[in-house]
Amino acid sequence: MHTVTELDILEQMKAEGALFILFGGEHCNVCHTLRPQLTSLLDEHFPDMRAAYVDCELSPEICAQHSVFSLPVVKVYIDGMLIAEDARAFSPGELMLRIERPYAIWKENSG
Repeated sequence: MHTVTELDILEQMKAEGALFILFGGEHCNVCHTLRPQLTSLLDEHFPDMRAAYVDCELSPEICAQHSVFSLPVVKVYIDGMLIAEDARAFSPGELMLRIERPYAIWKENSG
């Protein structure tokens, strides 16, 4: 999961392809626990989806632009369109299930 600290880079990443973003923070214990789990699930189920991590303590402007005011928050984009979003308490497994169909359609149409 690549750490992003600049808004324009994140916007560029969102516009093309599939992108999974985890918004977290240094002092968010849930974020630290969730990050390796999500990375593993993405590697296993969605190998062509890029993954980004935004530390809201280091980049508060990015979080504000994305209406992230509590942690953790996950947002998933395909070709610039938000297809899934979860905040605070959520099931990584259920999130992966919601991503499966749009991801499969994207893969089918992109390659």
